[in-house]
Amino acid sequence: MSLTSKDVEGIAHLARLAISDAQLPDYADRLSKIFNFVEQLNGADVAAVEPMAHPLAGQTQRMRPDEIADSDRHETYQRNAARTEAGLYLVPKVIE
Repeated sequence: MSLTSKDVEGIAHLARLAISDAQLPDYADRLSKIFNFVEQLNGADVAAVEPMAHPLAGQTQRMRPDEIADSDRHETYQRNAARTEAGLYLVPKVIE
């Protein structure tokens, strides 16, 4: 797939990117190469490839222990509030 400068201008507009006229041919060439590579990947025969449920089949992934790192600061945060009651923040009524 070969992109034109007009295609690149449209893509840049959608992505809200500022690309100068001098940069358009370079971007068109690079993006065309990317699309050509993706087309090659789409052409690969993967019918005999078995889907993987996990990328580390037969292996275990090291995980950190699940430990509480933060303490309860509820009271500290509520000290800064204008009004609280029963552990809740009280705010002015805005809907009649």
